[in-house]
Amino acid sequence: MTNAVPSNAALARNASSDLFKPFQLGALQLSNRIVMAPLTRSRAKEDDLPGDLAAEYYVQRASAGLIISEATQISQQGKGYVFTPGIYSQPQVQAWKKITDAVHAAGGKIFMQLWHVGRISHPSIQVDGALPVAPSAIKPEGQSYTKDGFVPMVTPRALDMSEMPGIVEQYRTAAQNAKAAGFDGVEIHAANGYLLDQFLRDKTNQRTDAYGGSIENRARLLLEVTAAVVQVWGGDRVGIRISPLSGFGDIADSNPQALFTYVVEQLNHFHLVYLHAIEGDTGGTRTVPGGFDLQILRRLFNGSYMANNGYDLELALAARDADTADLISFGRPFIANPDLVERLRVIAPLNTPDPATMYGGGAGGYVDYPTFKAS
Repeated sequence: MTNAVPSNAALARNASSDLFKPFQLGALQLSNRIVMAPLTRSRAKEDDLPGDLAAEYYVQRASAGLIISEATQISQQGKGYVFTPGIYSQPQVQAWKKITDAVHAAGGKIFMQLWHVGRISHPSIQVDGALPVAPSAIKPEGQSYTKDGFVPMVTPRALDMSEMPGIVEQYRTAAQNAKAAGFDGVEIHAANGYLLDQFLRDKTNQRTDAYGGSIENRARLLLEVTAAVVQVWGGDRVGIRISPLSGFGDIADSNPQALFTYVVEQLNHFHLVYLHAIEGDTGGTRTVPGGFDLQILRRLFNGSYMANNGYDLELALAARDADTADLISFGRPFIANPDLVERLRVIAPLNTPDPATMYGGGAGGYVDYPTFKAS
Protein backbone atom coordinates (compact mmCIF):
# COMPACT_ATOMS: atom_id res chain seq x y z
CA MET A 1 0.00 0.00 0.00
CA THR A 2 1.32 3.42 -0.94
CA ASN A 3 1.24 6.72 0.90
CA ALA A 4 -0.85 8.29 -1.86
CA VAL A 5 -4.12 9.92 -0.86
CA PRO A 6 -6.90 7.43 -1.66
CA SER A 7 -9.32 8.44 -4.38
CA ASN A 8 -12.95 9.19 -3.68
CA ALA A 9 -13.87 6.20 -5.84
CA ALA A 10 -11.71 3.88 -3.72
CA LEU A 11 -13.18 5.21 -0.49
CA ALA A 12 -16.69 4.87 -1.93
CA ARG A 13 -15.98 1.24 -2.85
CA ASN A 14 -14.94 0.56 0.74
CA ALA A 15 -18.03 2.30 2.06
CA SER A 16 -20.29 0.16 -0.10
CA SER A 17 -18.51 -3.14 0.58
CA ASP A 18 -19.94 -5.42 3.26
CA LEU A 19 -16.36 -6.29 4.27
CA PHE A 20 -16.66 -3.54 6.89
CA LYS A 21 -20.27 -4.24 7.87
CA PRO A 22 -21.60 -6.54 10.63
CA PHE A 23 -21.80 -10.27 9.96
CA GLN A 24 -23.76 -12.97 11.76
CA LEU A 25 -21.46 -15.89 12.56
CA GLY A 26 -23.64 -18.53 14.17
CA ALA A 27 -24.82 -17.09 17.46
CA LEU A 28 -22.35 -14.20 17.32
CA GLN A 29 -22.74 -10.89 15.56
CA LEU A 30 -19.33 -9.71 14.36
CA SER A 31 -18.71 -6.01 13.80
CA ASN A 32 -17.13 -6.72 10.38
CA ARG A 33 -15.91 -9.62 8.21
CA ILE A 34 -12.20 -9.11 8.98
CA VAL A 35 -10.65 -11.79 11.18
CA MET A 36 -7.34 -11.76 13.02
CA ALA A 37 -5.72 -15.09 12.12
CA PRO A 38 -3.89 -17.14 14.76
CA LEU A 39 -0.35 -15.82 15.18
CA THR A 40 2.34 -17.54 17.25
CA ARG A 41 4.33 -14.83 19.03
CA SER A 42 6.31 -17.00 21.51
CA ARG A 43 5.88 -14.78 24.52
CA ALA A 44 4.38 -17.22 27.03
CA LYS A 45 5.89 -17.53 30.49
CA GLU A 46 6.93 -20.52 32.57
CA ASP A 47 4.32 -23.30 32.80
CA ASP A 48 2.97 -22.24 29.38
CA LEU A 49 1.05 -19.29 30.83
CA PRO A 50 0.13 -16.51 28.39
CA GLY A 51 2.41 -13.53 29.00
CA ASP A 52 1.60 -10.44 31.02
CA LEU A 53 1.31 -8.29 27.89
CA ALA A 54 -1.06 -10.65 26.03
CA ALA A 55 -4.21 -8.90 27.24
CA GLU A 56 -2.95 -5.55 25.96
CA TYR A 57 -1.89 -7.14 22.66
CA TYR A 58 -5.30 -8.68 21.99
CA VAL A 59 -7.27 -5.66 23.21
CA GLN A 60 -5.34 -3.45 20.78
CA ARG A 61 -6.70 -5.68 17.97
CA ALA A 62 -10.26 -6.03 19.28
CA SER A 63 -11.69 -4.05 16.34
CA ALA A 64 -11.34 -7.20 14.24
CA GLY A 65 -14.71 -8.83 13.69
CA LEU A 66 -13.22 -11.92 15.29
CA ILE A 67 -9.86 -12.67 16.91
CA ILE A 68 -8.55 -16.22 16.72
CA SER A 69 -5.98 -16.69 19.45
CA GLU A 70 -2.43 -17.82 18.87
CA ALA A 71 -2.20 -21.61 18.61
CA THR A 72 -2.52 -22.99 22.14
CA GLN A 73 -1.36 -26.47 23.11
CA ILE A 74 -4.00 -28.81 24.49
CA SER A 75 -1.47 -30.75 26.58
CA GLN A 76 2.20 -30.85 27.43
CA GLN A 77 2.52 -33.58 24.80
CA GLY A 78 1.03 -31.21 22.23
CA LYS A 79 3.75 -28.57 22.66
CA GLY A 80 6.19 -28.03 19.81
CA TYR A 81 7.92 -24.71 20.46
CA VAL A 82 9.23 -22.94 23.54
CA PHE A 83 7.33 -19.94 24.91
CA THR A 84 3.92 -20.97 23.49
CA PRO A 85 0.83 -20.95 25.75
CA GLY A 86 -1.30 -23.86 26.91
CA ILE A 87 -4.89 -24.52 27.95
CA TYR A 88 -4.45 -27.72 29.96
CA SER A 89 -4.07 -26.38 33.52
CA GLN A 90 -6.17 -24.23 35.84
CA PRO A 91 -3.52 -21.48 36.10
CA GLN A 92 -3.61 -21.26 32.31
CA VAL A 93 -7.42 -21.03 32.37
CA GLN A 94 -7.23 -18.16 34.85
CA ALA A 95 -4.56 -16.36 32.84
CA TRP A 96 -6.61 -16.63 29.65
CA LYS A 97 -9.75 -15.47 31.50
CA LYS A 98 -8.10 -12.11 32.17
CA ILE A 99 -7.42 -11.83 28.43
CA THR A 100 -10.92 -12.76 27.26
CA ASP A 101 -12.48 -10.42 29.83
CA ALA A 102 -10.32 -7.58 28.52
CA VAL A 103 -11.17 -8.32 24.88
CA HIS A 104 -14.90 -8.45 25.67
CA ALA A 105 -14.69 -5.19 27.60
CA ALA A 106 -13.21 -3.64 24.45
CA GLY A 107 -16.14 -4.95 22.37
CA GLY A 108 -14.24 -7.79 20.73
CA LYS A 109 -14.95 -11.47 20.07
CA ILE A 110 -12.29 -14.15 20.48
CA PHE A 111 -12.00 -17.88 19.68
CA MET A 112 -9.18 -20.10 20.96
CA GLN A 113 -7.23 -22.23 18.50
CA LEU A 114 -6.69 -25.74 19.89
CA TRP A 115 -3.30 -27.18 18.94
CA HIS A 116 -1.42 -30.47 19.10
CA VAL A 117 1.81 -30.35 17.09
CA GLY A 118 2.38 -34.10 16.85
CA ARG A 119 5.80 -34.80 15.39
CA ILE A 120 6.78 -31.11 15.02
CA SER A 121 8.47 -31.08 18.40
CA HIS A 122 11.61 -32.23 20.19
CA PRO A 123 12.38 -34.40 23.26
CA SER A 124 13.80 -31.36 25.08
CA ILE A 125 10.30 -29.84 24.96
CA GLN A 126 8.45 -33.03 25.94
CA VAL A 127 7.86 -34.33 29.46
CA ASP A 128 10.81 -36.45 30.68
CA GLY A 129 12.49 -36.14 27.27
CA ALA A 130 9.89 -38.32 25.56
CA LEU A 131 9.78 -38.61 21.78
CA PRO A 132 7.15 -36.52 20.00
CA VAL A 133 4.16 -38.55 18.79
CA ALA A 134 2.81 -38.95 15.26
CA PRO A 135 0.65 -41.26 13.15
CA SER A 136 3.82 -42.95 11.84
CA ALA A 137 7.49 -42.92 12.83
CA ILE A 138 8.60 -40.68 9.96
CA LYS A 139 11.16 -37.96 10.66
CA PRO A 140 10.17 -34.49 9.48
CA GLU A 141 12.61 -32.20 7.73
CA GLY A 142 13.57 -28.99 9.47
CA GLN A 143 14.48 -27.79 12.94
CA SER A 144 12.72 -27.35 16.27
CA TYR A 145 12.87 -24.10 18.25
CA THR A 146 14.02 -25.02 21.75
CA LYS A 147 15.56 -23.24 24.74
CA ASP A 148 18.92 -24.02 23.11
CA GLY A 149 17.86 -22.44 19.82
CA PHE A 150 17.16 -24.33 16.62
CA VAL A 151 17.99 -28.04 16.68
CA PRO A 152 17.27 -30.82 14.13
CA MET A 153 13.94 -32.59 14.50
CA VAL A 154 13.90 -36.25 15.49
CA THR A 155 12.06 -39.38 14.36
CA PRO A 156 8.78 -39.40 16.32
CA ARG A 157 7.06 -42.32 18.01
CA ALA A 158 3.99 -43.74 16.26
CA LEU A 159 0.91 -43.56 18.47
CA ASP A 160 -0.56 -46.89 19.51
CA MET A 161 -4.23 -47.59 18.79
CA SER A 162 -4.86 -47.68 22.54
CA GLU A 163 -3.68 -44.07 22.83
CA MET A 164 -6.24 -42.59 20.41
CA PRO A 165 -9.02 -42.11 22.99
CA GLY A 166 -6.52 -40.23 25.16
CA ILE A 167 -5.72 -37.82 22.32
CA VAL A 168 -9.43 -37.15 21.83
CA GLU A 169 -9.79 -36.53 25.57
CA GLN A 170 -6.95 -33.99 25.46
CA TYR A 171 -9.00 -32.02 22.94
CA ARG A 172 -12.19 -32.42 24.96
CA THR A 173 -10.54 -31.18 28.16
CA ALA A 174 -8.93 -28.26 26.33
CA ALA A 175 -12.31 -27.32 24.85
CA GLN A 176 -13.85 -27.36 28.34
CA ASN A 177 -10.99 -25.26 29.67
CA ALA A 178 -11.38 -22.75 26.83
CA LYS A 179 -15.04 -22.42 27.76
CA ALA A 180 -14.13 -21.85 31.42
CA ALA A 181 -11.61 -19.24 30.28
CA GLY A 182 -14.40 -17.18 28.70
CA PHE A 183 -13.71 -17.65 24.99
CA ASP A 184 -16.57 -17.16 22.52
CA GLY A 185 -15.72 -20.43 20.76
CA VAL A 186 -12.83 -22.56 19.58
CA GLU A 187 -11.02 -23.37 16.35
CA ILE A 188 -9.66 -26.89 15.81
CA HIS A 189 -6.20 -26.62 14.25
CA ALA A 190 -6.10 -29.28 11.52
CA ALA A 191 -3.64 -27.44 9.27
CA ASN A 192 0.04 -26.69 8.68
CA GLY A 193 1.46 -30.16 9.18
CA TYR A 194 0.51 -30.58 12.85
CA LEU A 195 -1.00 -33.72 14.40
CA LEU A 196 -4.47 -33.80 12.84
CA ASP A 197 -3.04 -32.82 9.44
CA GLN A 198 -0.40 -35.54 9.84
CA PHE A 199 -3.14 -38.13 10.20
CA LEU A 200 -4.98 -36.80 7.15
CA ARG A 201 -2.05 -36.88 4.69
CA ASP A 202 -0.69 -40.08 3.18
CA LYS A 203 2.91 -38.81 3.24
CA THR A 204 2.90 -38.74 7.04
CA ASN A 205 0.27 -41.40 7.78
CA GLN A 206 1.41 -44.85 6.71
CA ARG A 207 -0.56 -46.80 9.31
CA THR A 208 -2.29 -50.07 8.48
CA ASP A 209 -4.91 -49.98 11.27
CA ALA A 210 -8.25 -48.17 11.55
CA TYR A 211 -6.49 -44.77 11.50
CA GLY A 212 -4.51 -45.29 8.29
CA GLY A 213 -4.76 -46.37 4.69
CA SER A 214 -8.05 -45.19 3.21
CA ILE A 215 -9.20 -41.57 3.27
CA GLU A 216 -11.98 -42.60 5.65
CA ASN A 217 -9.47 -44.07 8.09
CA ARG A 218 -7.04 -41.16 7.86
CA ALA A 219 -9.87 -38.72 8.64
CA ARG A 220 -11.06 -40.77 11.61
CA LEU A 221 -9.09 -38.97 14.34
CA LEU A 222 -10.08 -35.52 13.08
CA LEU A 223 -13.75 -36.49 13.09
CA GLU A 224 -13.51 -38.04 16.57
CA VAL A 225 -11.85 -34.88 17.86
CA THR A 226 -14.48 -32.69 16.20
CA ALA A 227 -17.27 -34.74 17.77
CA ALA A 228 -15.71 -34.31 21.23
CA VAL A 229 -15.23 -30.55 20.85
CA VAL A 230 -18.75 -30.05 19.50
CA GLN A 231 -20.16 -31.96 22.48
CA VAL A 232 -18.60 -29.27 24.67
CA TRP A 233 -19.41 -26.18 22.63
CA GLY A 234 -22.10 -26.96 20.08
CA GLY A 235 -21.33 -26.64 16.38
CA ASP A 236 -22.20 -22.95 16.17
CA ARG A 237 -19.22 -22.11 18.39
CA VAL A 238 -16.65 -24.36 16.67
CA GLY A 239 -14.57 -23.62 13.57
CA ILE A 240 -11.85 -25.66 11.92
CA ARG A 241 -8.68 -24.70 10.05
CA ILE A 242 -7.31 -26.70 7.12
CA SER A 243 -4.47 -26.18 4.63
CA PRO A 244 -5.20 -28.53 1.70
CA LEU A 245 -2.34 -27.28 -0.49
CA SER A 246 0.32 -26.41 2.05
CA GLY A 247 3.62 -28.23 2.41
CA PHE A 248 4.30 -26.49 5.72
CA GLY A 249 5.61 -29.01 8.25
CA ASP A 250 7.00 -31.24 5.48
CA ILE A 251 3.62 -32.66 4.55
CA ALA A 252 1.78 -33.69 1.38
CA ASP A 253 -0.98 -35.91 0.04
CA SER A 254 -1.27 -37.77 -3.24
CA ASN A 255 -4.90 -36.71 -3.83
CA PRO A 256 -5.76 -33.61 -1.79
CA GLN A 257 -9.00 -32.82 -3.65
CA ALA A 258 -10.51 -36.21 -2.85
CA LEU A 259 -9.20 -36.10 0.72
CA PHE A 260 -10.48 -32.66 1.63
CA THR A 261 -13.76 -33.09 -0.24
CA TYR A 262 -14.44 -36.11 1.96
CA VAL A 263 -13.31 -34.24 5.08
CA VAL A 264 -15.65 -31.31 4.41
CA GLU A 265 -18.58 -33.62 3.60
CA GLN A 266 -18.09 -35.38 6.93
CA LEU A 267 -17.60 -32.17 8.89
CA ASN A 268 -21.02 -31.04 7.72
CA HIS A 269 -22.57 -33.57 10.10
CA PHE A 270 -21.34 -31.39 12.98
CA HIS A 271 -22.82 -28.09 11.68
CA LEU A 272 -19.61 -26.17 12.36
CA VAL A 273 -19.80 -22.39 12.24
CA TYR A 274 -16.88 -21.88 9.85
CA LEU A 275 -14.26 -23.54 7.67
CA HIS A 276 -10.95 -21.62 7.77
CA ALA A 277 -8.95 -22.48 4.65
CA ILE A 278 -5.36 -21.51 3.96
CA GLU A 279 -5.41 -20.88 0.22
CA GLY A 280 -2.15 -22.01 -1.35
CA ASP A 281 1.06 -22.64 0.57
CA THR A 282 1.15 -21.36 4.15
CA GLY A 283 2.87 -17.98 4.21
CA GLY A 284 3.82 -18.43 0.56
CA THR A 285 2.29 -18.53 -2.88
CA ARG A 286 -1.46 -18.36 -3.38
CA THR A 287 -1.07 -20.31 -6.62
CA VAL A 288 -3.39 -23.32 -6.65
CA PRO A 289 -2.10 -26.38 -8.54
CA GLY A 290 -4.07 -27.45 -11.58
CA GLY A 291 -7.02 -29.66 -10.81
CA PHE A 292 -7.64 -28.40 -7.26
CA ASP A 293 -10.63 -26.16 -6.65
CA LEU A 294 -10.99 -24.52 -3.23
CA GLN A 295 -14.44 -23.31 -4.20
CA ILE A 296 -15.62 -26.92 -4.30
CA LEU A 297 -14.94 -27.01 -0.58
CA ARG A 298 -16.59 -23.63 -0.08
CA ARG A 299 -19.75 -24.79 -1.90
CA LEU A 300 -19.84 -28.11 -0.05
CA PHE A 301 -19.47 -26.65 3.43
CA ASN A 302 -22.73 -25.76 5.16
CA GLY A 303 -21.28 -22.99 7.35
CA SER A 304 -19.29 -19.83 6.70
CA TYR A 305 -16.10 -19.98 4.63
CA MET A 306 -13.11 -18.04 5.98
CA ALA A 307 -10.25 -17.40 3.51
CA ASN A 308 -6.63 -16.87 4.51
CA ASN A 309 -3.16 -16.41 3.01
CA GLY A 310 -1.67 -13.28 1.54
CA TYR A 311 -4.85 -11.22 1.51
CA ASP A 312 -4.62 -7.47 1.15
CA LEU A 313 -7.44 -4.94 0.83
CA GLU A 314 -7.87 -5.43 -2.92
CA LEU A 315 -8.00 -9.23 -2.67
CA ALA A 316 -10.43 -9.02 0.23
CA LEU A 317 -12.78 -6.66 -1.59
CA ALA A 318 -12.62 -8.83 -4.71
CA ALA A 319 -13.46 -11.92 -2.67
CA ARG A 320 -16.55 -10.25 -1.30
CA ASP A 321 -17.52 -8.84 -4.69
CA ALA A 322 -17.34 -12.33 -6.20
CA ASP A 323 -18.67 -13.97 -3.02
CA THR A 324 -15.79 -16.45 -2.92
CA ALA A 325 -15.43 -16.05 0.86
CA ASP A 326 -17.65 -14.93 3.74
CA LEU A 327 -14.81 -13.85 6.02
CA ILE A 328 -11.21 -12.84 5.35
CA SER A 329 -8.50 -13.59 7.91
CA PHE A 330 -5.34 -11.51 7.98
CA GLY A 331 -2.19 -12.70 9.73
CA ARG A 332 1.02 -10.72 9.54
CA PRO A 333 -0.68 -7.37 8.81
CA PHE A 334 -2.25 -7.62 12.29
CA ILE A 335 1.19 -7.99 13.90
CA ALA A 336 2.26 -4.48 12.96
CA ASN A 337 -1.17 -2.84 12.66
CA PRO A 338 -3.33 -3.16 15.77
CA ASP A 339 -5.91 -0.93 14.05
CA LEU A 340 -5.80 -2.89 10.78
CA VAL A 341 -9.56 -2.71 10.23
CA GLU A 342 -9.56 1.09 10.35
CA ARG A 343 -6.42 1.36 8.21
CA LEU A 344 -8.03 -0.81 5.54
CA ARG A 345 -11.31 1.11 5.75
CA VAL A 346 -9.70 4.52 5.18
CA ILE A 347 -6.98 3.08 2.89
CA ALA A 348 -4.17 4.23 5.17
CA PRO A 349 -0.56 3.03 4.80
CA LEU A 350 0.38 -0.04 6.83
CA ASN A 351 3.21 -0.44 9.30
CA THR A 352 5.76 -3.09 8.29
CA PRO A 353 6.36 -5.86 10.85
CA ASP A 354 9.86 -6.24 12.25
CA PRO A 355 11.00 -9.86 11.65
CA ALA A 356 13.44 -9.65 14.56
CA THR A 357 10.61 -9.22 17.11
CA MET A 358 7.98 -11.56 15.69
CA TYR A 359 8.93 -14.42 18.01
CA GLY A 360 9.96 -14.06 21.63
CA GLY A 361 10.97 -10.97 23.57
CA GLY A 362 8.89 -8.42 25.41
CA ALA A 363 6.83 -5.36 24.52
CA GLY A 364 9.01 -4.37 21.57
CA GLY A 365 7.40 -5.46 18.33
CA TYR A 366 4.41 -6.76 20.31
CA VAL A 367 2.34 -3.95 21.82
CA ASP A 368 4.26 -0.86 20.65
CA TYR A 369 3.22 -0.58 16.99
CA PRO A 370 1.50 2.80 16.51
CA THR A 371 -2.05 3.23 15.32
CA PHE A 372 -2.67 5.33 12.21
CA LYS A 373 -4.09 8.19 14.25
CA ALA A 374 -1.13 8.14 16.62
CA SER A 375 1.40 8.09 13.78
